[in-house]
Amino acid sequence: MSVRAKVFKAPELVTVQGKSIFLAGSIEMGSVEDWQTLLTAKLSHLPITIMNPRRAAWDGSWEQDISNPMFKQQVDWELDSQDRADVIALFFHPDTKAPISLLELGLYAASGKMIVCCPPGFYRRGNVQIVCDRFGVELVDTMEKLTERVIKKLEG
Repeated sequence: MSVRAKVFKAPELVTVQGKSIFLAGSIEMGSVEDWQTLLTAKLSHLPITIMNPRRAAWDGSWEQDISNPMFKQQVDWELDSQDRADVIALFFHPDTKAPISLLELGLYAASGKMIVCCPPGFYRRGNVQIVCDRFGVELVDTMEKLTERVIKKLEG
């Protein structure tokens, strides 16, 4: 097993080594910070597998329909990776709407894998708080706390 994190980005074929994490949450290409890269840097010393859905060759003009093979490949990769992950770190950036992230929260809240960061200012923070409370999902307010909790869960 590698002593450093191995990172896979959509749609790469994932080979899991050690514990694994999926980086779910807000992706607004070019309009908000690339939090996935920041978190990956803080996890890079761990012997884990990181699955990052931020696709370098994403094309925002793709029709978001099951008939589009590129779009379907992306969504299947994300769902398969979340199914395989030991931990799902979910970040709601307060400057985004993140409807897919809300969908992912609903899909995986009962899995026992999630740690959610939802800072004050996210437009549906109350909904996120209630879902996390109902399903016993750990909820934090800052990226620093998310990083700490993720490391603890991956090392545990």
